[in-house]
Amino acid sequence: MDILPQLIMNSIIAGAIYSLIALGFNLIYSTVKFFDLGYGALTAVGGYSVFWLSKEMGLPLVASIIAGAAVAGLVGMVISRLVYHPLRHRRSSSMVMLVASLGAFTALQAIIAIIFTSQFQTLTAGGRTNRIFELSWPGLESSAVITGVQLAILISGLAIMLLLGALLKWTKLGKAIKAVADDEEVAKIVGINTDRIVMIVFFIGSAIAGLAGILVGLDTGIEPTMGLSLLLKGVVAAIVGGIGNVYGGVLGAFLLGFVENFGIWHISGEWKDAIAFALLIIFLLFRPQGILKR
Repeated sequence: MDILPQLIMNSIIAGAIYSLIALGFNLIYSTVKFFDLGYGALTAVGGYSVFWLSKEMGLPLVASIIAGAAVAGLVGMVISRLVYHPLRHRRSSSMVMLVASLGAFTALQAIIAIIFTSQFQTLTAGGRTNRIFELSWPGLESSAVITGVQLAILISGLAIMLLLGALLKWTKLGKAIKAVADDEEVAKIVGINTDRIVMIVFFIGSAIAGLAGILVGLDTGIEPTMGLSLLLKGVVAAIVGGIGNVYGGVLGAFLLGFVENFGIWHISGEWKDAIAFALLIIFLLFRPQGILKR
């Protein structure tokens, strides 16, 4: 039982990371209706942008994080314009779009490896982010430990969920995004510039992916292939929570985090991915719409 508090804390931290990935992925999927695999590589784009800006250019960490997320957003927007936009206007099938996004993922990953090499890199965070906080649990003798970076991950995940929910519900842009998500052709008829909305969606979603990669990099480090595992967990969380539902993706992310960490309580940690996909299969068989409907 001594490990129980730390297991709970690890589950919450993992859920926060997965929720960041699921939020951006769900936003893009609900708008353009295809699985954007290139989204995963944008986590590495964000992480390596901060690595270059902070270590090579000497920018302050906070400025590097903001710029890194913006760079990931811009890269995602450029890929959308150059690759996905022509295919969508030709009414290409979902399979063609999936293959194109896989090509974008592979190309971005290769470019990052060529520029920065495949060597594992660390992002250093100073100040309070290096602090370690010990949290006690009522009724238990042991306590849980969380770092400043992990606390920032948790706060960022919840803050982005609330901001994204408010954007979609209360702003004119959010209503336009929901209109495009519901029916792009009807949205065009009523005067919405759907191409512009899609570009904005890709920028926001890609920036969220970049921020997720930056925070993970500050916590554990970065490498060119980091996007694949994050993408897979984000997709599982999105499907389990409800594909296309902002709040559902967050619920699915935290459920996945708890199932993974408690699933390996008495077995090897190498089973974590198998447990995640077992959860996915269970939902696909018995509740394919996820926890919350779109």
